This record gives sequence, structure tokens and C-alpha cells, in this order.
Amino acid sequence: MWKWLFSREPAAPPPVVLVPPLFDFPPLAARNRMLHSSYDVVFGKLALGSLFQDYFHQARHFTTRIMLKPMDDPHVDLIATVSGPLDRKPEDNITGNALFRWQSDVNDPHTFMDLYVSTSDPILQMRSCAYYPKYGFGAFGVFPLLLKKRESSQDYGLMGLRYGSGNLSFGVTLMPFAMKDELPKSAWLVSKIGRVTAGVQYEPQQGNAKLSNLMNWSCAMGYGVGSGSPLCPSFNFSLELVKSSQFIASFYQHMVVQRRVKNPLEENSVVGITNYIDFGFELQTSVDDAIAANNISDSTFQIGASWQANKNFLLKAKVGPRSSSMAFAFKSWWKPSFTFSISATRDRADGKMQYGFGIQSESLREASYQRADPNFVMLTPSKEHLAEGVVWETGKRPMLQSDIDAGHFDGLPRELRPLDKIL
Repeated sequence: MWKWLFSREPAAPPPVVLVPPLFDFPPLAARNRMLHSSYDVVFGKLALGSLFQDYFHQARHFTTRIMLKPMDDPHVDLIATVSGPLDRKPEDNITGNALFRWQSDVNDPHTFMDLYVSTSDPILQMRSCAYYPKYGFGAFGVFPLLLKKRESSQDYGLMGLRYGSGNLSFGVTLMPFAMKDELPKSAWLVSKIGRVTAGVQYEPQQGNAKLSNLMNWSCAMGYGVGSGSPLCPSFNFSLELVKSSQFIASFYQHMVVQRRVKNPLEENSVVGITNYIDFGFELQTSVDDAIAANNISDSTFQIGASWQANKNFLLKAKVGPRSSSMAFAFKSWWKPSFTFSISATRDRADGKMQYGFGIQSESLREASYQRADPNFVMLTPSKEHLAEGVVWETGKRPMLQSDIDAGHFDGLPRELRPLDKIL
């Protein structure tokens, strides 16, 4: 009786919102960004490339990829890829390649060495990069070790030196076995002031490498908002003039939204889930009269969108003047994880629908849902809150919007933190 009078029911757990892991982390292109000019990866180019290319398979082709990381040594991993046509013809070939990579720091992809083998050129290639964040200086190299035929100085390898910080990046790419009259392959300078980023790149043309030749120069300017964390909305807009012959305008927007869910497989305290939505647009047009005269369709554009509904489903679509495509991917987070993807492409010229398939197995990471305060990442103050802001009394505290705004990402998985502030 006394027990009945004085006993108190345990307090219900506070409501939380699920935060799914990213479908792909890190993107394969981002792992190699230190091998390229900063000019070629900023201005939203990496994000746009992933939006318009990933999971959009070539029509009537398949792609199989295996990504493995040994449990005893997380510093190394192996990626093997096999691709080819679904209906093989005598003139079509099935290609295969493998990449063995060693990375100095598990959470820092900027210092690494890898070996690449392939059934096509280059048959064997070594790449290496060393970057020292304390000083901001780095060096990188790409060396084809086995080629069927070497035709130019670039086939003997490339080397580069770079400096990178949060607001400035410059560097040069050289060909160590270049001829006497060959200049550096490229040189770049990129600077960021506030939300505005501007850059120039020099790529000399053979036969006319003068600095006064505008065909050797490219320039770009961009405006960006966002911390770089997938948990924060971001927006990037850029304008680029490529070698005085092509004009490119693009924008990329990353949105973080919440929707109500009632999942019988989850606890009753789960009241919502976070979705990642991405939009992108790119317009390319010729500004050279000679090129425009010889090419009727000298302008093109593409619009793309991506929606990650949870940790298992990803839906993408893109539209252009010549074709439109849609892709669907399903990921099962077993050990190893398994991803099946299918893409459909409709050619506007003949109206035919063609399909491509992809299968991927991965053991590079272990990912799971994170818990967040229901007021987390609300995009507008007027949006209906799923529940009042709460703090755990016991146990692990959920992610709070105030922590993200203040830049406190220590308790989050690596993939949900902002990218390193290196231009």
C-alpha cells in the first residue's frame, strides 16, 4: 500500500528527431581534392558534380563496386570497380579497375598515397599527397608507371605545390619531364572574403603561352552561405568565364528539413526525421563567335534535385535539353552495407527510355541514426515545432540547434561535421 501511495511513474523520455547518416561519405571525389587545383573544386563544383553524376549510370550499362577496409588497419582501403554494357557486343569491352589507398589520418583525407590498376590506360598509376595543416603547405604528384603508349610530357607524371588556408589558396602544377619550351601545366589563386570567393587560373595553350593571351586564363566569382556541415542549410552561386570562350553560371542549395514520422520500429519518443534535399542548376554558353558559328547548340543547361528520405532511400532526378534522367538507390546497412541503384534516361531525340544498374558493397564505415532536439534545424521561425525544446535529464544529450550555431560539433560523427576550412 505504501508503495502504491509514494511510488512515482518514471518520466517519459523527451521527444527526439532522427538524423540519418549521409548516403555516401566521404564522396569519392572529395577524397582526392588535394590532387587538383583549388580553382577546380571550389565554387560548388564538387557538390554539383556529385549531384549530376552519382547514381546516374550510363544507359544500358552496369556498374559493380566493392569498397573494403580491414578491421585491423583503418588507414587502408580498397575500391574495385567493374563496368560494362548490359548487352555486350563485339566492339564493347568490360572494364575493371582497383584502387588501393593508404591514408595517414583516418579522419583527414589530405595526406595519402594510392596505387591504381586498370584494364585501360593508365594500367598502373601511383598518386601521393602530403599536406601540413599547421603551415598550410602541401605537395602532390601523379605518376603513371605503366602505359601502353606515352605521347606527351604529361604521360610521364605531374607534380604540384600548394598553399591552403581558410581564406587563401594558391599553387602550381608542373610536369617534371617537360620539354624546354613547356611551361607549368597550371597555376591558380583563390581568395575568400566573407561570403564572396574569387579566383583565377592560368592554363597555357601549346604554341601561345603568353600571359597576355586571354585564352590561357579562367576566372570565377562565387557567393556562398553555410558552415559546410550537412546539418546546416547552404547556398552557393557562382559565375565563371573559361578561357574567354565559355561562360558558366551555376547554383547549388542544400536544405535540411523535418517531417513527422510514426515508425513502429522506433521508440515512441521519436516524433520526426530529418531529410536532406539538394537542388542544382548549371548553364553553359559560348561567348566565342568562331565556336558559336561552328556549333549550332553551343549552349546547354541542366537542373538536378536529390532527396534523401532516410538512411535507406535516395531519389535523384535531372533534366537537360537533350535528355532527362531519374535515379533511385536503396542502401541496406548490413556489415558490409549493400547498395542497389537503378537509373532511367529518356532521350528527347528518339523518345526511348533506357536503363542502367549499379550494385555496391561497402565496409568503409559504421553509420546509424543520431538523435536531435525536435527544434533542431528548423528552417523558418514560423514552421510548426514538433515538440518543445528539451534537454535529457539522464543519458546522452541530443543535438541542439544552439550547439550547431555556436560551432560545437565535437559530439557528432565525422560525416556530420563541417569540412575542413581549406580552400
